[in-house]
Amino acid sequence: MLVACDVYRPAAINQLHVVGDQIGVEVYSELGNNNPVEIAQNAVKYAKEKGYNVVIVDTAGRLAVDEQMMTEIANVHQALQPQETLFVVDAMQARRGSYLGVALAPASTTSQQIMEMDKQGFRAIRFNFMAHLKNSDSMEEILALTKRMEPFGWHLQVHFSSDLVHSLAPLLKKSAVPVMVDHVGRVDASLGANHADFQGLLKLFDDPLFYVKVSGVDRISKMHPYEDGVSLAKILVDEFTDRCVWGTDWPHPNHHHIPDDGNLVDLIPGIADTAEKVSKLMVGNPGKFYRFE
Repeated sequence: MLVACDVYRPAAINQLHVVGDQIGVEVYSELGNNNPVEIAQNAVKYAKEKGYNVVIVDTAGRLAVDEQMMTEIANVHQALQPQETLFVVDAMQARRGSYLGVALAPASTTSQQIMEMDKQGFRAIRFNFMAHLKNSDSMEEILALTKRMEPFGWHLQVHFSSDLVHSLAPLLKKSAVPVMVDHVGRVDASLGANHADFQGLLKLFDDPLFYVKVSGVDRISKMHPYEDGVSLAKILVDEFTDRCVWGTDWPHPNHHHIPDDGNLVDLIPGIADTAEKVSKLMVGNPGKFYRFE
């Protein structure tokens, strides 16, 4: 089912209904309701009643500098907790070379499709191994995909619960492309640096094939202001300075709480404690890894 949440352009709602009619898909809209969050929530409720298993929500276009509109899309995202969020290509096209993307795509993605996405500005494909996200692609299929990604200089991005590091490590080492591990490997920071999962992560990064995002310290920590998460992230930056990047994790999907992004930025000096490390973490490493122009 398609959902019309662009409340600023009546023509957009009409256009979506036309598209729905053309492809035989029902379109949900609420004439006179100007609250995208309410519309989206009502639509999901309606879809469940009708037995639909896929809901695509169309929202208004927006610029990153428009605080009101960015807050609105964050509110929609928080209300729905969607499995996928797609508004990357337009941003990359508008700021070609400045914005680059990581795609959520199936392991069946062809070389031709990778070539087209590379032209658009994509640099990687991400796979989720978190239980609640239910990845349907096998590791065999993903590893075969990495061979098709290799000629384009792409990388594989993976998001997994910390306990999976032990079983996934030997498989991921067979990747034909570099591997970026999300969110400090989703370790439980309260268990400390000596826990088997964090030690498994350190062992994994001994292989130069692997990189890590020291993002989401708020996800791995149970306490604010996340000192234990910062401590583990700092160990990774100290040990593997040239293979760490930072990320915002905005808009913090599937989170038990929404952190203050300003506070997360303020944690960077604790993660990278010298100007050289900060420069590599924020500029040098992502510049080389993602091939920014």
